[in-house]
Amino acid sequence: MKVEMQNIRKSFGSNDVLKDVSFSIQGGEICALLGENGAGKSTLMNILGGVIQKDSGSILIDGKRIGFEKPADSIDAGIAFIHQELNLVNDLPIYENMFLGRELKTKRGSLDLQEMYRKTAEIFERMNVDLDPRKMVRDLDASYKQIVEICRAMMTNSSIIIMDEPTTSLTDAEVSRVFTMMKTMQDHQVGIIFISHKLNEVMQICDRYLVLRDGLLVSEGNVSGVTTKDLASYMVGFDVRTESLRREKDPDDIGEEVLRVEGLTDEEHFRDINFTVHAGEIIGVTGLLGDGRSELFQAIFGADTYRTGKLYLYGNEIKIANTYQAIKAGIAYLPRNRKENAILKDMTIFENASISTWSMFSRRGIINTRKHRDVFEQQRNTLRLKMGELTDSIMSLSGGNQQKVVLSKWLATNPRVLILDNPTQGVDVGAKEDIYDIIIKLAEENIAIIVLSSEAQEIIRVCDRALVMYHGVIQGEVSGNDMDEQTIMRLATGGEPELKRSEQQI
Repeated sequence: MKVEMQNIRKSFGSNDVLKDVSFSIQGGEICALLGENGAGKSTLMNILGGVIQKDSGSILIDGKRIGFEKPADSIDAGIAFIHQELNLVNDLPIYENMFLGRELKTKRGSLDLQEMYRKTAEIFERMNVDLDPRKMVRDLDASYKQIVEICRAMMTNSSIIIMDEPTTSLTDAEVSRVFTMMKTMQDHQVGIIFISHKLNEVMQICDRYLVLRDGLLVSEGNVSGVTTKDLASYMVGFDVRTESLRREKDPDDIGEEVLRVEGLTDEEHFRDINFTVHAGEIIGVTGLLGDGRSELFQAIFGADTYRTGKLYLYGNEIKIANTYQAIKAGIAYLPRNRKENAILKDMTIFENASISTWSMFSRRGIINTRKHRDVFEQQRNTLRLKMGELTDSIMSLSGGNQQKVVLSKWLATNPRVLILDNPTQGVDVGAKEDIYDIIIKLAEENIAIIVLSSEAQEIIRVCDRALVMYHGVIQGEVSGNDMDEQTIMRLATGGEPELKRSEQQI
């Protein structure tokens, strides 16, 4: 099967999102679709998936012109779309989600739950996915929700599958499993359009690449003929830096202790956690899926509970029972999953940016909107937000700009401790560098920064030192020359800490 999109144009009001874009894909190849947030990638694929209508241009399948008025038309034509916004119903079990919109029925017309369960178990076994089909979707973390979406798309026997950021919240082991699935589909002559900001993954799995910038196709070719640096430059229009951003800090220059954690335990997710973070420090916390880092810092922020242990802020013991108390104490937390835990989809950009400080900027129950607006305008310039009006929906923004709005919300609280849980998840290379610059600038303003990330390279580039977690405990700490991918991975998989190289030389 060969799909061609010819001279596609699409505008939203005065905003020309796609400007005469043409490309093709055929069965058996994996093609990367790249570009910054807002470049037009999702819009182009939403047109191919029948989600939105093109203004002009043509879609051809095996040379025959065809039109998609709704997603079902695209699915019937053999195209499956795994959206960045997961289309799962939390209050249904996995096996019912697998058949949403195409439910199996018995001869009497009732739902054939037994057959849907059997087919779901069958696809999970074939794809080596360790999930109980009866489990409720609400009980899955983001990575397993993504895997369910992937398996659901594979079950449709489509000839072309669009994957929009499928690996954003997956661990290395899960990414490897997804890539194995993709290679199997490729062997069966399924074509895959792979949208991703992770250029190392593009080099690993894709045959061809296409780069959109400001709605235009600016580059295309074989992946074997380029480097990740080339692709990043095509995406943003200039050379992207790749050097380490880690600052060389003298131990005497470390600021005062801001946060100290002693013996924090909740038994299920983390045990006997001890660490300190100082003013102006950037500490990384990393590991593999299930290491407990998100649960640990949600407990510190008051969004979850812990059984034993103590928290100290500037040497004074504090008790945090809820997030309001945490914010009042000067602790801010940017959540891991932007879509589910950080943005309010039915609210405007300005409302999302100001909601955490409504109580701070109010008097006698009346919100000081002018104060909120002044603070947001400062953050808007600092964060280089690309947006329309303040009253536009938060959903009108690209993923990277949504993340910047969420970050601005927490910066407005003037935190003394800023916890960033996967801060660059799902953002493009340009926005990623912007966020790194912001992190370093905040640290230079003596804010204590804690970065939680599954990406070892991110930790290595930005953080002064890092704690590596394994099954709920801190397996080791790395810094300086010992902060490399090999050491981090050894600790993250349960390996014992080794003597620092400086100690070995002595």
